[in-house]
Amino acid sequence: MKQLTAGLDREEIRVLLHHGTERPFCGTLLDNKKTGTYVCRVCGLPLFSSQHKFDSGTGWPSFFAPFDPAHVANLRDVSHGMVRVENRCARCDSHLGHVFPDGPPPSGARFCMNSVSLEFVEAGTPLPDRLNRGDPTDH
Repeated sequence: MKQLTAGLDREEIRVLLHHGTERPFCGTLLDNKKTGTYVCRVCGLPLFSSQHKFDSGTGWPSFFAPFDPAHVANLRDVSHGMVRVENRCARCDSHLGHVFPDGPPPSGARFCMNSVSLEFVEAGTPLPDRLNRGDPTDH
């Protein structure tokens, strides 16, 4: 994991490793309309498809379903005086955002993600293979 997080900047460390939240309407992926896949900024695991992205008006990139439900871990979060469901990357445990039950059909879910937690890979471009950089047991 140490090698995977070596290139992260201060904001990425705050959000991904310390469960922070970026300010609304500031993320670089909020208005992205391109076709492709949103992968984990740390390990490259595919997390969301552009086909499931929608404009929630909340200020964060939002999706109504994950790329694969097994790729996004859900944990109960009782921080900040609220009960929420935190989303983490199922492979590297990086904080992604939260899911809420006020999304559009067909799922009714709104996966509210931090742009700094994601990397966009345009359709036709190979997905990153970060886990094969160095010791595969170091994650």
